Order: sequence, then C-alpha cells, then structure tokens
Amino acid sequence: MPTINILETKGLYHDFKGLKVLFDVNLEVKEGERHALIGPNGAGKTTLFNAITGTYTPSKGTVFFKGKDVTGYQPDHLVRLGMGRSFQITSSFSKLTAFQNIRMGILSKRGVRFNMFQKVDKLNDITRETDELLQRINLDDVRDVPACNLSYGKQRSLEISMALATDPDLVMLDEPAAGMSKEETHYAVELIRKLTEGKTVVIIEHDMDVVFSLADRITVLHQGTILASGPPNEIRENQAVKDAYLGETEE
Repeated sequence: MPTINILETKGLYHDFKGLKVLFDVNLEVKEGERHALIGPNGAGKTTLFNAITGTYTPSKGTVFFKGKDVTGYQPDHLVRLGMGRSFQITSSFSKLTAFQNIRMGILSKRGVRFNMFQKVDKLNDITRETDELLQRINLDDVRDVPACNLSYGKQRSLEISMALATDPDLVMLDEPAAGMSKEETHYAVELIRKLTEGKTVVIIEHDMDVVFSLADRITVLHQGTILASGPPNEIRENQAVKDAYLGETEE
C-alpha cells in the first residue's frame, strides 16, 4: 500500500508588505517520516512553518493536512485536527509547574474543559498520564518546579513534550536544539526519537548533526524556494546544496 502525504503545500507564496519570502513552495511530507527543513538564514523556513501551522495565512497557494485544505486555519483548529508544534524560543507557561504544563496538553487532547463543578486535580487518570509522560522525559524529579526555574535544556525538553502531549498525528518542531549544549542536544535528539516513534515529524534545525541523525528525508530551502528534497545521503552529496548551504559549515 503506497505511503500517503500527510502534509502538502502547493504553489505556496508569502510576502510581508511587498517583501517576497516564499516562492512557489511545493512541499510533500509522507506519513510516518521524519522530515527536516534546512537552509541558510533568511531562506524562509520559519515563515513556511508559520504558514503551515496557522500563524500566517499564505499570500497565495494551498496547505493540505491529511488530504484536507487547511489554508488559513487558526492554530487551535489545527491542533484539534492533529497538528502539534513547538517554537524556536521556549513557549511553556513560565509560572506553571512542569506537571501543570504537561497536564494542559493532555487536557486539550481529551477535550476536557474547566468548569465550576469539576476539579481537575480529581481527574486521577489525567494525573496518572501526566506523571507517566514526565517520567518518560526524565522530568519527574522537577514535577512541581515552575517552568521558569528549570534549566534551559529542561525547558526545551518540556516544550517538546508539550507539543506531543496532545498526541498529534504530525509534530512540527522549530529548532528544538537551539541554544543547547552538546550534551543537552544529544539528550534532545534521543527524546525526540523516543517520543515521536510512529509519528510524522517536520523539524527545522541548523545543527546538521541533529538533522542527519534524525531525518529520513530533507528539504532544502534557498531564497524562499525549494532547492532540493531527498534522503540524507542524496542531500549530503548534492553540489547545489553544498554551494548554497552545507558548504558554509565546512572548514
């Protein structure tokens, strides 16, 4: 049975007050693959992410998610359809504890809403699921610590896990290893690998070690359009990609 595209963009364009950022971007992401999006600074990677995840409405073109036209859908609508995302900067709720942050994602997944007759703390199955996820990401020792008091690496781990707490079909990760030490980066890679098993992942990342260790397929953006797309070994040997991007990292 052929693998289907869980995510597609067709003829996608975007500009900011006349400044053109994306040009005829046709991205295909297969169900179940880990797909990395790379390119030089200013290539349009985050703009493309934002157009896919509902932060921006594309100037032109179409975004399909699970075969459905979702162009211009709001982020919360996309989450309900099964799309989760993390951000380039930490975006957890800083005053809430690690437990409370993760629990919010699980509550959202289950469609549970606060009301005056129901205390969330009494929902034992949700508490149990939250604690199990905290154990899987090795944050159970800081369960009751506010997110703002966690180390940077643990804040990033918490944010990645929040994106996954809603149990999405597609996970969008924007530079999950940004600002991490080598040790923290290694841990983040293993965390992503473990938590996204069987899921589809699209990841923006500048660290090529992270990209080549995680990705099944890589798409290279350059000056707002797709320069190349293929498996890691093919992208590594692509001369146009070396000239535009990978060559920048070589000594």
